[in-house]
Amino acid sequence: MGKQDFVRCSTGNGVVMVKDPSMEQTAAGISTTRGIAGDLKYSAKEREILRSLAGKVAELAARPVEKEKAKLWTSLNDLQDSHPLIFCDPENGWNEIITQDRMECGKPLFRVWEMHLRKELFWGEEMGDDRVIESYFNVPYNYEDTGWGIHETKIGGDHGGSYTWDPPIKDYETDFPKMKFPEIKVDYDMTDRVLEAAEGLFGDILEVRLRGIWWWTLGMTWDYITLRGLQNFMMDMYDQPEWIHRMMAFMRDGHLKKLDFLQEKGLLALNTEGSYVGSGGFGWTNELPRKDFNSEKVRTIDMWGFAESQETVGVAPDMFGEFIFPYQKPILERFGLNCYGCCEPIDPRWHIVKDIPRLRRVSTSPWADREKIRDMLGTGYLVSLKPSPTPLAQKRMDEDLVRSELRRDLEILKGCHVEVIMKDNNTLGGGKENAVRWCRIAREEIERL
Repeated sequence: MGKQDFVRCSTGNGVVMVKDPSMEQTAAGISTTRGIAGDLKYSAKEREILRSLAGKVAELAARPVEKEKAKLWTSLNDLQDSHPLIFCDPENGWNEIITQDRMECGKPLFRVWEMHLRKELFWGEEMGDDRVIESYFNVPYNYEDTGWGIHETKIGGDHGGSYTWDPPIKDYETDFPKMKFPEIKVDYDMTDRVLEAAEGLFGDILEVRLRGIWWWTLGMTWDYITLRGLQNFMMDMYDQPEWIHRMMAFMRDGHLKKLDFLQEKGLLALNTEGSYVGSGGFGWTNELPRKDFNSEKVRTIDMWGFAESQETVGVAPDMFGEFIFPYQKPILERFGLNCYGCCEPIDPRWHIVKDIPRLRRVSTSPWADREKIRDMLGTGYLVSLKPSPTPLAQKRMDEDLVRSELRRDLEILKGCHVEVIMKDNNTLGGGKENAVRWCRIAREEIERL
């Protein structure tokens, strides 16, 4: 990691170098401005840069094709007649598309906003997928999630590298009593200040909206292995099964309590249009919110829900059905439509997962059996097809391999409702070409069918 990967932040004791938050690439965007808001006084240069970028985004969003794409996503999500749609989010690969030496803003939050706007422009001008460019600029709440009361010690991970961790639960009898339900603590004053800064910068260009992002997954198993360790978690299913049930029940209740809090406090927002939902795809639908929807208080039943359990990929389906799924289901029952799965193959546990109420979007990872998925899902679900990102990580992408795999998958799934999602890219081989070319190949194969 070079010097360009850090930003200069002023403190009471001078200037320090900190990791650049604009490098943190997540599909859903930043969940909170806590820790990066800081000094909200923008310079004339920062104002000019951000307003210029926002203006270009607004121009793209006004194109008739954006409305057409939104209609296509709505039709696909509602299981109406629709051809497969494409979405490419390179995730960490964005740092090779929009390199830090191109970034012009100085303050951390404004660099995050600059990165967001530049990504919108790339999606609209170069990527070539079906993502809708919207005339909104969403600002998340400034908040803290207290977690489960105990925390892991992270080892390594510097400069975006690999890491391990020391899990805090060594002995259930001793450490479980230390656990607490997570609490959301919103800093409303700082939230308002950040919102005001965004409105002052480009509120006359884009519609600035307050939109909370309170979770990505509600699956719980990632939280569990962080607290207990993956190997311990796996062994506990044999050695201490009663503790697995007790922990999962506790975490289920903690998630339900958090959902209650967010709903009662009016902190939820609809994710039924261009919001990223599940592990790929968007929320466009005519089926949500519910007919009795009150715009002053969004409920979970008006939203898409999502859970997965990638960490239990090595667990037998029946054990997944015993230890994991019974605790996920009560959470997903709260939502109007649901997504399930990420990198784990769904076909071995489909007989369990299919019991999720109002399940709509089903992840089909590179390890899923396409023919089984076709027979299982038919036309009753949305197949969220995830081709392997490995070819895009090469300096020179094997286009013949990409094309042949896409052609095979699309032919197998012909007749199903399909979205083709490229994600989980740690690298694009050093540049943007692989992502752009992948989108073009995917579109050619879709049009061929």
